[in-house]
Amino acid sequence: MSEAEAANELMRLARQIARHDRLYHTLDAPEISDAEYDALVRRNAELEAAFPHLIRADSPSRKVGHDITATPLAKVRHDVRMMSLDNAFTDDEVGEFVARVRRFLALPPEAELVMTAEDKIDGLSCSLRYEQGHLVRAATRGDGETGEDVTANVAHIADIPQRLTGAVPDLLEVRGEVYMSRADFAALNAAQSAADEKLFANPRNAAAGSLRQKDARVTASRPLRFLAHGWGAHSALPADTQFGVMAAIAAWGLPVSPLLVQCASTEAMLAQYRAIAARRAALGYEIDGVVYKVDRLDWQDRLGFVTKAPRWGMAHKFPAERAETVIEAIDVQVGRTGKLTPVGRLRPVLVGGVTVTNVTLHNRDEIARLGLRVGDRVVLQRAGDVIPQVVDNLTRDAPRGAYDFPDHCPECGSQALAEGGEVDVRCTGGLVCPAQRIERLRHFVSRGALDIDGLGDKTIAEFFALGWLESPADIFRLNTRRAEILAREGWKDKSVDNLLAAIAARRSPDAARLLFALGIRHIGASTARDLMKRFVTLPALYAVARAAWGGDDAARAELLAIDGVGPVVVEALGEFLDEPHNRAVWDDLLSEVSPPDYIVATRASAVAGKTVVFTGKLETMSRDEAKAQAEALGARSAGTVSAKTDLVVAGPGAGSKLKQASALGIAVIDEAAWAQIVREAG
Repeated sequence: MSEAEAANELMRLARQIARHDRLYHTLDAPEISDAEYDALVRRNAELEAAFPHLIRADSPSRKVGHDITATPLAKVRHDVRMMSLDNAFTDDEVGEFVARVRRFLALPPEAELVMTAEDKIDGLSCSLRYEQGHLVRAATRGDGETGEDVTANVAHIADIPQRLTGAVPDLLEVRGEVYMSRADFAALNAAQSAADEKLFANPRNAAAGSLRQKDARVTASRPLRFLAHGWGAHSALPADTQFGVMAAIAAWGLPVSPLLVQCASTEAMLAQYRAIAARRAALGYEIDGVVYKVDRLDWQDRLGFVTKAPRWGMAHKFPAERAETVIEAIDVQVGRTGKLTPVGRLRPVLVGGVTVTNVTLHNRDEIARLGLRVGDRVVLQRAGDVIPQVVDNLTRDAPRGAYDFPDHCPECGSQALAEGGEVDVRCTGGLVCPAQRIERLRHFVSRGALDIDGLGDKTIAEFFALGWLESPADIFRLNTRRAEILAREGWKDKSVDNLLAAIAARRSPDAARLLFALGIRHIGASTARDLMKRFVTLPALYAVARAAWGGDDAARAELLAIDGVGPVVVEALGEFLDEPHNRAVWDDLLSEVSPPDYIVATRASAVAGKTVVFTGKLETMSRDEAKAQAEALGARSAGTVSAKTDLVVAGPGAGSKLKQASALGIAVIDEAAWAQIVREAG
């Protein structure tokens, strides 16, 4: 897959997942199964791992839970953020998780690494805050930072005691899942049917809908259960291991999974996974996998978190189903970069309670690899990759002609070519192609970019057709067309004013989001942030990028010294700015907006704002942990030494980088001195 294709797919996945998050979490009305949702998230993670510089600001990997702004319940801010878990789907991925933990902690091969393993219950995350042993507050996870207050509701859940017994810490926040058993779910839906009321899609949604009620009497009428799996804020902990703390929580009166065990090896973890999978059907409640956690709490503290998930935990999900259906048509869509994406229109097929009607066929080569044609019977896979995905063609030998992939754009008729050895076929029409211009405008206002509310797909298409939107800068000139917009069908004073206010609110946009919004190939949200961290302003980035494209080796080296920026990004940025039309779009846009300097808030430290290079063997931590520390202290971690480097941390065996630092007069410290800087920053 090319980077351009990955960027397009990441954009589509972000939109899809955001929509399903709202349906699942806020409306309790999912349209896809958990397995299908997991596969969407997994595909997003795979693409981000392969193309880290394409990570979007609105990426699902950066979000926890759901938006709660539309709910009627009171809001509660969590003292400690409620995170989610990254997923694994294969034994190899579990092995890589264990290896990754070992690398981060720099553990020698002989060091024992104990993990806990327990069943992953499919319920609604809930936090219970106890003070002096008394339950004082209960809240849903929400978006991870803020949840919904359900204190009155959990009072009706028998599994949740109002007072804990024993020597309980003064403050203890227990976290777990509110769920409904299979039998209770069946009985509830039978009662709903008898009353001619809406049926629940599955036990998880029944539990969520029952707990998140404004009227606690509704919750009281529903048979909800609770199972604890962790904790948040606390004044003290009774043990120094995950297993020990969970045992104490159980002793204090809260239910904990009876399947929770300690595993001293990857083989033991996988054995517990298979044992739980074998018992899955016999359990009285729904589970969708097994959760592994590093047992030692001091190691959990060192491992820390990445964006939305802990490095010390992983969910090993169970596989989902496959299904067979027929491809009834193949349509070709044109994206904002001109890529032609084939989409299979399927004979509707029900898989795990979800009707699937469309499937992406990715590109011309994938169609050829599977020998796909209209009329073929295919096998769809709904876990472990993008959902849905064709994994087999059952009728590839049937006497039908091969599918002819278009050699001209279906939108503008321009020639469609695959250039430079890429598998992607692209329209050569550029901005002449209406699909590309509209898609670029849609990307510009999307949530991960400038996030302009009110400029949806239909509005952009409408204004584009009228000639009002030719480039991003035109968006900020719509205020001169208020009367014209108001004269259009469906527009009222309030809706026009809301749109113009939303646009006006983006006249001082975040510089990284603005850079990402321009849709430059290979420059995703993460790369845009990396670039802006280094250059602070867009004019500064422009000057260096233009110089690098013009052959300035120092400028090119300055760009390449940024973690996450490689030759492909440097070339893409240079090519974009070398095109006169693009420079005109850039200048026109910056005449309408004024992004402030890009300053990232970090912990105060002696290295904030400086560039640090680690070289040689680090003895007390891994290179990944050292880089994570540097970023947390507001420093930039670079892979090469240059005149822009401020500090070099050298361990035993440091070679050319240390010599280069000495030649340039750059400060050099050892690992102990670096550890002191970290300690002093708190």
